[in-house]
Amino acid sequence: MPQLLNIFLGQMSFVGPRPDVPGFADLLENDDRIILSIRPGITGPATLKYRHEEDILAAQSCPEQYNNTVIFPDKVRINKKYIEEYSFFADLQYIWKTIFGR
Repeated sequence: MPQLLNIFLGQMSFVGPRPDVPGFADLLENDDRIILSIRPGITGPATLKYRHEEDILAAQSCPEQYNNTVIFPDKVRINKKYIEEYSFFADLQYIWKTIFGR
């Protein structure tokens, strides 16, 4: 519910890159910083791909390293592609998949 309030206040959108753990946005360089140019969203393609991120990390021998070398770079790639290939109809699909699963 608090996120819906943030949407109505214009601080978030339904679809877009999820805000990451503090400090990770500082790691974005060059054209990766495009991710910071749009409002964060409740859901999006990276959110859906990593909806079980905690389970993925729990299965790793070094979760922090795996996040830093695999998951975070992949989320950046996915979110950049989302922005570069933005589509209202794709947003509707992300919302649908978030609510009703795959």
